[in-house]
Amino acid sequence: MDLVIRDATVVDGTATTPYRADVAVADGRIAHIAPEGTPRPSAPSTLDADGLALSPGFIDMHAHSDLAVLRDPDHSAKAAQGVTLEVLGQDGLSYAPVDDTTLAAVREAITGWNGGAPGDERIDFDWRTVGEYLDRIDRQGTAVNAAYLVPQGSVRMLAVGWDDRPATAGELARMKQLVAEGMEQGAFGMSSGLTYTPGMYASDAELTELCRVVAAHGGYYCPHHRSYGAGALEAYAEMVQLTREAGCALHLAHATMNFGVNKGRGGELLSLLDAALDEGADITLDTYPYTPGCTTLVAMLPSWANEGGPEATLARLADEETCARIRHVMEVEGADGCHGVPIEWDAIEISGVNDPELSEYIGRTVAASAAARGEEPFTTARRLLIEDRLGPTILQHVGHEENVRAIMRHRVHTGGSDGILQGAKPHPRAYGTFPRYLGHYVRELGVLSLPECVAHLTARPAARLGLRDRGLVREGYRADLVLFDPDTVAAGSTFEAPRTLPTGIPHVLVDGRPVIEDGHRTDTLPGRALRHNRP
Repeated sequence: MDLVIRDATVVDGTATTPYRADVAVADGRIAHIAPEGTPRPSAPSTLDADGLALSPGFIDMHAHSDLAVLRDPDHSAKAAQGVTLEVLGQDGLSYAPVDDTTLAAVREAITGWNGGAPGDERIDFDWRTVGEYLDRIDRQGTAVNAAYLVPQGSVRMLAVGWDDRPATAGELARMKQLVAEGMEQGAFGMSSGLTYTPGMYASDAELTELCRVVAAHGGYYCPHHRSYGAGALEAYAEMVQLTREAGCALHLAHATMNFGVNKGRGGELLSLLDAALDEGADITLDTYPYTPGCTTLVAMLPSWANEGGPEATLARLADEETCARIRHVMEVEGADGCHGVPIEWDAIEISGVNDPELSEYIGRTVAASAAARGEEPFTTARRLLIEDRLGPTILQHVGHEENVRAIMRHRVHTGGSDGILQGAKPHPRAYGTFPRYLGHYVRELGVLSLPECVAHLTARPAARLGLRDRGLVREGYRADLVLFDPDTVAAGSTFEAPRTLPTGIPHVLVDGRPVIEDGHRTDTLPGRALRHNRP
């Protein structure tokens, strides 16, 4: 034995009653569990866990750390929360597969999510395929493990470009080939961002064909679907029907019911899902335990304004006549980028910019900045998009607490931070999702019991990913483990101080090696890129 964790209260991920035990670790795995009253194992190193809960490592089912794991190996934003595995490649846009042309375009398009804009030389983008990206993570090392989804928007960018049109037969064949290659190289499924260009230009028929490829490789489909506002229930139903037809497992990304039109309607979503589950559908979902959302300002535009890629978008924003059309759609009709709901500028808070000269806008709503300048909110938003080259990130204050609580109780719920680590004032969910579940929603509100919540954050996501040796405290499983104090665990991050680390999580082990020890980040980098259906 390398290590014995003594006198822990084991919350093992099965949602059953916790029990007291010693847990021994050897060669990166849980070697022996000795319940109280049985012979105690010994090892050269021991860790006193009296008063602490021991659980499997938390799995972040929706992370935007695609470049952070390479740029910031310390990665305390996730490690300090007890996260031992993140799922990357989300919302249909990421950095593999790409070619030289699409890499430059995607770097600019999602710089608000990940940084890495053209000209940022902190990362050598020396990969092009999914397999090469995963290999790069392994060569460099990181704090926590990573899994990857093939991003459907990036795939469409490679095969079709940024045009809003149906794919030809040849282009569809090329996309299916790219998805298959990504799955064969280790991806766990495919993601989409169906309010982001160019992925949103895909028809249901096109998506169904790609999902059939994913299903053939044993993966799952993770869509950011076509609306979380007006028509949200119809958009959820569309994804359920599409994946049922394709025979593909479905995982609904950040499954919220936002905007005023959906206040109090979380139960309707759950009824829709329960009906499908009772009919045999394979569905899971993830949520973050906050009401505001977070995305990029450019995502609020109507999709036609983003057709052709970032340079075409900037050209449209520079044209007065086109901008008048954009403004009318956003403020009167409700742009598809804003989920079919007329935009509320007083709910759009700027959380980050690329250009430090624009930092005065951070932490203020677009409406407030516009009022201070004596101009219309759209004028302010337009200026920001042009001057920051589509870089601003936003918080969108449109959620409903009753929906958040209802959805997190559901039998197929898992946790996902949707954490964007960019910007001077990011959403606190990036640093606080998992301790907030345990502290606020378990201890303070009792929305979930502690065993139930741990199962939501560990065993359920591991099962969705098909990981046969993670997600439980069980002999033979990987020693990805978290020790936390149920009486004090809490998110330190707030909207005012979003980069504050949590409290009450003194120890985190990845592959049996401490990444958090006595509440402090160690210098170990035991994380690696996991490959689907591989040891």
